[in-house]
Amino acid sequence: MADFLTVELVAADRTVWSGEATMVIARTTEGDLGVLRGHQPTLSLLTDAVVEISPEEGPVVVASVDGGFLSVADDRVSILSEHALLAEEINVDEARTELETARNLIGSDDDAERRIRRAEARIRAVEKAS
Repeated sequence: MADFLTVELVAADRTVWSGEATMVIARTTEGDLGVLRGHQPTLSLLTDAVVEISPEEGPVVVASVDGGFLSVADDRVSILSEHALLAEEINVDEARTELETARNLIGSDDDAERRIRRAEARIRAVEKAS
């Protein structure tokens, strides 16, 4: 067994973060999931939420993902999402504006609730990172 997890956070257009970590925390459709070395193989659906990666060295990496999948096998963690942003890449003012806009569209736009979840996840990511 390795002394660390090998973690990849991948969006459709790029690798957002890749490296060695001691822990990963992500929100799945079943609830929050913490992954440490030796974790049982797992495949889970992610919700629009915050992912936290504790690298072997340095500060915790905080990112927002728009759903996707989390796979764990042999101390390798793959987080795959169509869109993923590191907290430092998120413009919190834009996220707050999007949240307010989406809240005003509830009832008239079928996508409003998903837009709310995404904006809230981005705001939480920035708050956790600061």
